[in-house]
Amino acid sequence: MNASQLAITLIWVLLYVYSVLGSIDFGAGFWAMVYGKPESEPNRVANLFLSPSWKVTNVFLVLLVVALVGFFPHAAYMLGTILLLPAGLVLILLAIRSTFMVFAYSVSGSFAGTLRIVSGLTGLLIPALLLSVLPISLGGFVSMADGYPQLHFGRLLLSGTEYAHIGFGLATELFLSALFLASYAEESGREGAYLFYRKASLWLGPVTLVTAVITTLTFVPEASWILPNLQRAAPYFSLSVAAFVAGYSALWWKGRGGRTGRPKAAVLLIALQYGLAVFAYGAAHMPYIVYPFLSVEEGFTNTAMFRQLLIGYGICLFLLVPVFIWFWRLFFRDPAYLAKD
Repeated sequence: MNASQLAITLIWVLLYVYSVLGSIDFGAGFWAMVYGKPESEPNRVANLFLSPSWKVTNVFLVLLVVALVGFFPHAAYMLGTILLLPAGLVLILLAIRSTFMVFAYSVSGSFAGTLRIVSGLTGLLIPALLLSVLPISLGGFVSMADGYPQLHFGRLLLSGTEYAHIGFGLATELFLSALFLASYAEESGREGAYLFYRKASLWLGPVTLVTAVITTLTFVPEASWILPNLQRAAPYFSLSVAAFVAGYSALWWKGRGGRTGRPKAAVLLIALQYGLAVFAYGAAHMPYIVYPFLSVEEGFTNTAMFRQLLIGYGICLFLLVPVFIWFWRLFFRDPAYLAKD
């Protein structure tokens, strides 16, 4: 594995981590909006998770963007141009969501309900906009005019693959968040919330799998180039499907005290499933960042800068990992915090 391949692998790892954490975070905002009554157990569990987590999730988004610009500076111009509209809308919605999330936990009365609605809706819109980046990178929606990249936004909005990606992203977000919140509810001893989120996971799992298959069928004609690559990565997708079946079946395993379902095992297996799928998709996407105008080698920085950035990221992870472990134990394993109403 050469330097550029190592760099793009790191990008895909950060993308995977953020997609999983972001799905859980944004999806929890949606569930908190749906069950907005403070006395409902599903709402309590969602807010119990959101209260500390939404501040941390965006750390990985920053790491992802900085790594992308640092390792692939020659790609920054093209990506910044063609993604100006979706990325700009994401930043605006993130700012709105963060602001409303702050006030949602400090303002009481009827206004707090409005704040939860706004945070829940932005939790759906942000992943939808982020998922629109994948069809753009597959080709068919970008052209070069006098050396300048142009995004054909109207063509993108009329494309079936755009809405298939958005549907898959939303299904994934709601499935992962429901699955994690079921585990979180079990950990905190809230039986009613556990039963609700387990039930939601049971019907969202097949929906996610179906939308994934539909999305791959919409690659033609814009992204027909990637289909042979996907076929070569078929063994990894097969392992991904096997992990999904195992994770989904864990919702039926015998759990604590005779309860049906082992959500922790389900979360770990589904996370493994998404990791395998992301790795396979990333390998199939090589060697392009944006087909056919920008390859990994063309966007890569020089070797000296790559080494310095790699050292910097190594130090960063060395400092952050213990903090995140402490954060996890403090807010997701501490009995005193889990017992809060």
